[in-house]
Amino acid sequence: MTNVLTPELYWTVLTAGLASVLWIPYILQRILELGPIEAFRDPLHEVATRAPWAQRAKSAHLNMIENLLVFAVLAVTIQIVGGGTTATAIAAPLFFATRATHYVIYSLGLPWLRTPMFLIGFGCQVTLLFAILARG
Repeated sequence: MTNVLTPELYWTVLTAGLASVLWIPYILQRILELGPIEAFRDPLHEVATRAPWAQRAKSAHLNMIENLLVFAVLAVTIQIVGGGTTATAIAAPLFFATRATHYVIYSLGLPWLRTPMFLIGFGCQVTLLFAILARG
């Protein structure tokens, strides 16, 4: 393993940083709806949000976390085996961009745009996977 921060890891770290703050809009909406005291008294979110966008934002955040896990494992493996290619170096920032866009589009409720963003992000994961498998 090298000590150089590869593009794959750099963009994975940025994606993780983004994922670490995407819960904030949903929580702020809950505080606006319920007030700070009641919002914190409902840690399991048993009281449903009245704002559909907030529920979609929460779902988009969970989807980001699920996909980030897969991408991060692949990016770390690329780092370990030294398997980065031009394609993987392009796939990493593209993954970040599509995941950020996916969150916004999902929150806005635009399903005809959400699915293509998801599929492009998936294609980025597959790009890293194939680069690793090609190293055999």
